[in-house]
Amino acid sequence: MRYEKLFEDMTRVAALVDGDIRRVLSERGADRAGYERLAQAMEYSLFAGGKRVRPYLCVLFCRAFGGDEASAVAYGAAVEMMHTASLIHDDLPAMDNDDFRRGKPTSHKAFGEYTAILAGDALIIESFYAAATNPLCDGTKNARAAALLAECAGLDGMCGGQQLDLHIEGVEEDIGRVQKTHLLKTAAMIRASACLGCIAAGADGEQTSLAVRFAEDVGLAFQIKDDVLDVESSSETMGKTVGKDAAYGKNTYVSLLGLEDAKAAARELSLRAVETAQKIGGEGGKALLELCDYLLERRN
Repeated sequence: MRYEKLFEDMTRVAALVDGDIRRVLSERGADRAGYERLAQAMEYSLFAGGKRVRPYLCVLFCRAFGGDEASAVAYGAAVEMMHTASLIHDDLPAMDNDDFRRGKPTSHKAFGEYTAILAGDALIIESFYAAATNPLCDGTKNARAAALLAECAGLDGMCGGQQLDLHIEGVEEDIGRVQKTHLLKTAAMIRASACLGCIAAGADGEQTSLAVRFAEDVGLAFQIKDDVLDVESSSETMGKTVGKDAAYGKNTYVSLLGLEDAKAAARELSLRAVETAQKIGGEGGKALLELCDYLLERRN
C-alpha cells in the first residue's frame, strides 16, 4: 500500500505525542470537581482524530538534524494543543460557524459556546506549559521553544492570519493578500513545528533556515490543497462542511486563480519543498519527501 511506512511511523509518533498530551493534562491537581466539563471539552477535541501532521513534522526535523526524536515529543504535543485550540475557536459562530470537525459535532455544538471558548483558551495556555516543561530538553531550549510558539501563534502569526481571514469574505482581494493570510494563519504553525524540531536537535542556523523554507512552502501548499478539497471533496470525506468558501464569497486560491491554476500553484510549492528536502538529505530528507508527496495527494 502506498505510504504504508509513512502511516505506520505517523501513527507511532502520534501515540507518543498523545501520551505527552495526557501527561500535561493530568500533571497538576486531580480534583476538578465542578469544572470537569472543561477538561472533557479539551480532550474531546484533542482526541477526535486528526493526522498529527504538525507534531510529526517536529519529530522529523529533530531526526533529520541528528537529534533524539524523544526530545521533540513534548514540543510536538505543544504544537498539537495550540493547533487544536485554533480549530475550536475557528469553528465558533463568530468565526467560521462550523457544525462539524473531523466527522463529529464541533466543540461549541457538543459543549456550548462558553465551554468551547474556555477549552480553546486553556489549550493555548497548556501548550506553553508543554513546551516550557519538556523533560528531555534543558531550560534554555525550553525557553526558546515557548518564545517561538508565541511568535508563530500570536499577533504576527496565526492570530494575525485569522484576523486577515475574517476580512477576506466579500472583499476584493489579490492573490498577494490571500497568500499573506495563509502564511500567517496556516504556514506559521507549520514553521513552528519544524523549528521546534530544530531546537530539540540543537540544529544550527543554516539547518534551521532550510527547515523554515520547507515549512513555509509546505504550509502554503497545504492551504491551497484545502481550498481545492473544499471544491472537489465531500463533507463525508473531509469530516467537515465543504463548499462554504464559495457560499460566503470568500476569496481563496481557487476563486482567484481557478481550480487548475490553484492545483498548479500547490504543485510548484511542493516541488520547492522537495528541493529543500533533497538539500537536507539522508534518511530525514527522504522522510520529508514522502510526507510532502502525501500532503499534496491527500483526500482530506
